[in-house]
Amino acid sequence: MPGHPRGRPSLGPVKTFDDLFAELSAKAASRPEGSRTVAELDAGVHAIGKKVVEEAAEVWMAAEHESDERTAEEVSQLLYHLQVLLLARGLTLEDVYAHL
Repeated sequence: MPGHPRGRPSLGPVKTFDDLFAELSAKAASRPEGSRTVAELDAGVHAIGKKVVEEAAEVWMAAEHESDERTAEEVSQLLYHLQVLLLARGLTLEDVYAHL
């Protein structure tokens, strides 16, 4: 299996942005007990929005003061919460892609 482009070893198959959205959409529909995604959706847009702001600040701080690996991890968390926000609003990735 090829390594990571920046020289770090690959951790296995990469989950794409679209894969994550499909996974989160399935969780939103099936509502598995104990799911963090379901709990966040139940908390509502306001709570999810606060989490998005918190994660965005953590991305900024990691980019300024921490490693590339830590920055990438924080970005992944921000992307997760943004996707949960999309689901809470009934939006799709296509709705977002239309504006890129």
